[in-house]
Amino acid sequence: MNPEHIVYRTAVWIIPLVIAIVFHEVAHGWMAKWLGDPTAQEQRRLSFNPLRHVDPVGTVILPLGLAIAGAPVFGWAKPVPVIAQRLRNPRWGMVAVALAGPGMNFLLATIAAVTIGAIAASAGGTVPGGIGGFLLANLVNFLLVNVFLAIFNLLPMPPFDGGHVVEGLLPRPLAAQYAKIGRFGFLLLILVLVVLPMIVPRADLVGRVVGPPAQAIVGWFLALAQAIA
Repeated sequence: MNPEHIVYRTAVWIIPLVIAIVFHEVAHGWMAKWLGDPTAQEQRRLSFNPLRHVDPVGTVILPLGLAIAGAPVFGWAKPVPVIAQRLRNPRWGMVAVALAGPGMNFLLATIAAVTIGAIAASAGGTVPGGIGGFLLANLVNFLLVNVFLAIFNLLPMPPFDGGHVVEGLLPRPLAAQYAKIGRFGFLLLILVLVVLPMIVPRADLVGRVVGPPAQAIVGWFLALAQAIA
């Protein structure tokens, strides 16, 4: 593969991914602060400086490898610290904090779709080249990444945001048992996303569970962009 092509492909995926991940994490912190827990602010995590949120594997190594390989790009950052006991309503507060991240991603996807439509309208339907083309490629990937991150994080299992939502909805005795799974969240993540698909190809959680709704939602956003254009 041409080295210039690798650099370009990496840039138009990594830049949108880092921005989407940072906003996702900051949204968790904002919601927690609004609901009574200023822990993220105290630890200087309510910042848009990517260096405060970078996880070496999830934010750099994995996305870079996926981008070079031409595979769907995803990743994660260091979770923003939230202490449930400091929330005014710990049970439902954690649900709101969990949903704030995917909610931010859907908001960013909406902004991306509107911007894509506006650029298309100003360009008369032609695809711009040079810097304009680079910007458009980033916006399209920004849309894709935000939708994928939102759906991916809503999976109802630890350590995803959807796992916190499930924990908040379960009766308290079951929620306490379910919360214990979170201690093995990273191992569970590797098992489900990497090991299981290698053993049983049909058990591809990303392709079979995340992919279809993400594609459908991306289609809705692209329709919005087309309507604006």
